[in-house]
Amino acid sequence: MTKPAFIITIDTEGDNLWQNHRQIKTENARFLPRFQSLCEKYGFKPVWLTNYEMAVDPVFIEFAKDVIARGQGEVGMHLHAWNSPPEHDLTGDDWRWQPYLIEYSDEIMREKVVYMTTLLEETFCTKMISHRAGRWAFDSRYARLLVELGYKVDCSVTPRVNWRNAKGSPSGSGGTDYQHFPGQAYFMDLENIHQTGNSAFLEVPMSIQYKHSALMNSFKQSYDRLRGKYRSPSVNWLRPSGGNAAQMIAVAEKTLSQGNDYVEFMLHSSEFMPGGSPTFKDEADIERLYQDLETLFSWLAERTRGMTLAEYYDYKKAG
Repeated sequence: MTKPAFIITIDTEGDNLWQNHRQIKTENARFLPRFQSLCEKYGFKPVWLTNYEMAVDPVFIEFAKDVIARGQGEVGMHLHAWNSPPEHDLTGDDWRWQPYLIEYSDEIMREKVVYMTTLLEETFCTKMISHRAGRWAFDSRYARLLVELGYKVDCSVTPRVNWRNAKGSPSGSGGTDYQHFPGQAYFMDLENIHQTGNSAFLEVPMSIQYKHSALMNSFKQSYDRLRGKYRSPSVNWLRPSGGNAAQMIAVAEKTLSQGNDYVEFMLHSSEFMPGGSPTFKDEADIERLYQDLETLFSWLAERTRGMTLAEYYDYKKAG
């Protein structure tokens, strides 16, 4: 590969799930062709990591089938445990607490993952290869189950980030602590998912960099401990937040300078729709988002080549 890969991952899910809905809408499916067209303009291929409500939405189904037929992207699996069949009430009010899939029993986890995999493969007439966990929560049970079902690549790891303070079930221990996970792609040890192993299951961590120097992070964490608090060090993601094109370019530049052979971008499908997220509230916000995307993509187009997760997997296996 003459240039590093640029991997675009989109968590493809219902509208504004940051609000605690009892009913999930999927109007954002109508806003996705614009982003797909932008990707194709620069030769990039997004990976649409698809949740249950989008997998049964007719507008998204038609859109994604066309993307697949033209070889201009990939559909993978994304799973939010609280609204993905079969239903199982873990907390007494799963829609309120939004528990992590890894908080359910092995049996329920298997049923949910098998159901979603079957639904996606039958709907889109293609084998599911790629995956990202809902709410970034991953463990060795989950990894082994995905391998059993034929998945080859995961992108759930968020290096430098600790999700323990983000509760799922109120009686649980929070999300996954990724602070000491690799920042580069690695074939995973299925028993110890933070380290390289002998499996053929590829982990492709998100592109995330510390916001401050190591010394500043140490000072901040020491101060927090004195106050009886604990927070992860501040980080910047390769992810739009409104007016942050320069910051995203800096993340990509630093990631590549560290020897990575890819950079990985993420956003939620609902963030392409006005009012579909807390960040992009109206049409003006969406236009600023697309200005940032043009700036980022034009910078990356000179330095990277677009690849889906499945294509990147094939490249790593061949290497």
